[in-house]
Amino acid sequence: MLARFKPDVLILDVSVPTSKENPNPYPIPHAIPKWLQLYPHMSILVISMHNPRRLVKAVIEAGASGYILKDDQAVIQELASVIRSVAKGGIHFSKQVHHHLLAQMSGESVLTPRQLQALSWCAAYPDATTDELAEKLGGAHSTLRNLLSGAYLSLNVHNRTAAIAKVSKLGLITPLEPPLEI
Repeated sequence: MLARFKPDVLILDVSVPTSKENPNPYPIPHAIPKWLQLYPHMSILVISMHNPRRLVKAVIEAGASGYILKDDQAVIQELASVIRSVAKGGIHFSKQVHHHLLAQMSGESVLTPRQLQALSWCAAYPDATTDELAEKLGGAHSTLRNLLSGAYLSLNVHNRTAAIAKVSKLGLITPLEPPLEI
């Protein structure tokens, strides 16, 4: 179906059974990287009733652009705008999920050097496409998307523009000149 319809955003539930014959949950965290490799311009949004920290972290590390809890009525009511934001390269997490992820990251650096490099290139070339920026970084579209998603989460923002504004305000990048290679 992905090949046939080529969606901008794939919405998944982590408890969907593998098949009618196999009631065990489909291995979503292991499938996400494969799907993103096959369809690099697609974003993945997970909507679930499950909130175990390890599962959420695995899904995000696999490349999902968001994780929304089914009981988060505020987000569910704004689901259309959340999907549009994710389709444009943003990320979105339910507040409870976001707090869990931030708690896991406490004590870690705000941004990795590679995330900072990605944001620096985004700031230096604001009109470049994701593919053009990925080429400058020497990586794939999905690699850049994952770097940016992680940076958005760390900075508590939802899109590239807000992330660049925040790191510029923090003095972490100089948007007027291309960054040095790391």
